[in-house]
Amino acid sequence: MTNIQEPVRAVPESLTGPLSERVDRLRRGRLDGDRWRAEADEWAAYADGRYQACVELRPTGRGAGGVRIGVKDTLDVAGFATRLGLRHYRHHPRSTSAALSGLPRSAVVAKLVTTEINIGRGHGCVNPYFPHLDPAGSSTGCAVAVAAGICDVAVGTDSVGSVRLPAAACGVVGLRLTHDPRHFGTGFRSSPLLDAPGLVTRTARDLAWAWGEGWFGSGPPVSEQRAAFRVGIVAEVLEHWRAPEVVRAQDMAVRALDAAGHPVRRVRLGEIWRWRGAVFELCARHAWETCRTWPERVTESFGTPTRLALESGAAVTDERLADIVAAARRARAVAPALFEDGGVDVWLLPAGPRPPRNLDLTPAPVSTIPDPNDQDDPRLVGYASIASLAGLPAVTFPVAHDEALDAPIEMQAVGPPGSEPTLIAFAETMSELLNGPSFRIDRMPSGPVAESEAGR
Repeated sequence: MTNIQEPVRAVPESLTGPLSERVDRLRRGRLDGDRWRAEADEWAAYADGRYQACVELRPTGRGAGGVRIGVKDTLDVAGFATRLGLRHYRHHPRSTSAALSGLPRSAVVAKLVTTEINIGRGHGCVNPYFPHLDPAGSSTGCAVAVAAGICDVAVGTDSVGSVRLPAAACGVVGLRLTHDPRHFGTGFRSSPLLDAPGLVTRTARDLAWAWGEGWFGSGPPVSEQRAAFRVGIVAEVLEHWRAPEVVRAQDMAVRALDAAGHPVRRVRLGEIWRWRGAVFELCARHAWETCRTWPERVTESFGTPTRLALESGAAVTDERLADIVAAARRARAVAPALFEDGGVDVWLLPAGPRPPRNLDLTPAPVSTIPDPNDQDDPRLVGYASIASLAGLPAVTFPVAHDEALDAPIEMQAVGPPGSEPTLIAFAETMSELLNGPSFRIDRMPSGPVAESEAGR
């Protein structure tokens, strides 16, 4: 086992730089494939020993083509076990989840850590660049594996920010796709009305390359998106509490957009904003229902956070569930018109109202599900649930590094259904306007890694 108190090793040069350039060098024979695979495998084993992102890690296949893909351990991949973040559960699927059907199978090298059935805590991962920050969310292993250079692309699931928030905590890029029930088929579902696949990459440029490979269907390429984005700033966010670091980062992003000629205006979300907190009730109720239908397969003695989250779901009455589902249906019906009538391509808002949680200073909430009485408190509910409620795609990306907190500050762009290429292009544009920040793999902190929360 790697001693995490030792300074981190130097990252092999063959793993650094834009993903598209590495793939091109391999295809042109300018980078030796055997050498790259050997260096990639050695680094992955070492990095996983430090950051604990994988539940299963395999050698890179000859057909990988320069890219290594990791998959959250709630999604089925034929030939890999699925564990759902549980200690005593193993499923050996014969087929791969529909959400992953377009992936190059030879490039899948890892199943990645998740929390208990997507709704618990206790992931045990260590944030590679910011070991004092919690890489929270059920797709934790996806963000940590990409930030650590174990994988180039990770595929997770996003119900209430489960891809976007871990990416934001690790200083990488996280994309939630448009909700589509066909993505999952018969696999494990936290919430059929909320679950969407998500991608994590180190940069928006890497995300653009991955999207261009067509793994998640065809569509207009990122390169053909509009040069001038019409940006909506969510009025309700401006009217509620945000940490000073988040306010500064959002103001900086808006000034940069305005100076570059991208029209910026305020938009109001109305009912979508008012119902965003109820998404947590919906997620908890669906998770409780799922566990009730899997008694012979899931016999785990859950940890306290998972048990409390499921109890929250059990407390959601059928009448309340019907009200929330109806609100989600209305949100999905009106969302496209909000973009069109508002004259905007994207909504820009912070990834969350405060920086990622400092493990040393702020205790974790006991449950992942806020009390229903706190649904108006932005400190507890945040903003990720907006896209979840309305079934919309969204991307988080770093815009600043707060030196006092040593924390990444990320923004989030939300778009209408099917607007993933626009969102990716927007994230690339923001990165260019703000000159980063880029938490590059070849600039990993050289000091020892702190203990993970699970070991405290």
